[in-house]
Amino acid sequence: MTLQHVNLVFELIVFVFAISFHESAHAWMANRCGDPTARMLGRITLNPVKHIDPIGTILMPVLAYFAHIPTLGWAKPTPVNPSNFKNPVRDDILTSVVGPISNFLVATVALLLLIGISSSSTAGYAVVHGAMGSNSPLVPITLLLFAFLEINVILGVFNLIPVPPLDGSHVLRHFLSGSALMVYDRLGFFGLFILVYFAPGLLDRLFTPVLAFFLYFLR
Repeated sequence: MTLQHVNLVFELIVFVFAISFHESAHAWMANRCGDPTARMLGRITLNPVKHIDPIGTILMPVLAYFAHIPTLGWAKPTPVNPSNFKNPVRDDILTSVVGPISNFLVATVALLLLIGISSSSTAGYAVVHGAMGSNSPLVPITLLLFAFLEINVILGVFNLIPVPPLDGSHVLRHFLSGSALMVYDRLGFFGLFILVYFAPGLLDRLFTPVLAFFLYFLR
């Protein structure tokens, strides 16, 4: 098995973990805000079986692979009953944004571990900065950490885009009403499909600066 195959396996593992952590964070925050729906359904867990969505977790990553775009997708939406929230608008926003925040948190942990490897020795620095061959045992560890960093940053940024059903839409929709809100909710999925498959350049322009910000600290 080549490093390319190893990296692909790592990306799939990290993707499943990232979306599970993301949805678990939604469920945890909803419960903190007064809605126990997701907790009662066992969604505060890293068990991927509880979070897998046939389209978002399986089909989307496969299509992304063949389309040569970053690994994108989503998990089964976390069930939320806003009527249980103490402050419906604030708590809906908090429950939504905590998902992307959880991805950025995982990316930060991966970055800190990469910095630790890079600072530990000359060999560690060489592996992290791609100046050493594949013989070092640090290489697969570094590849895994880079996968955690990149995929979680991409998912964090992607989910903040204000297009339904992404998390960012739960912020924007509170500023809409009437027919505008109805159109926004109904056409959201088509907008998401167009964004992913017909405007990949726009997605790159969103992802690249945030990834560059994280990677800056590895210099």
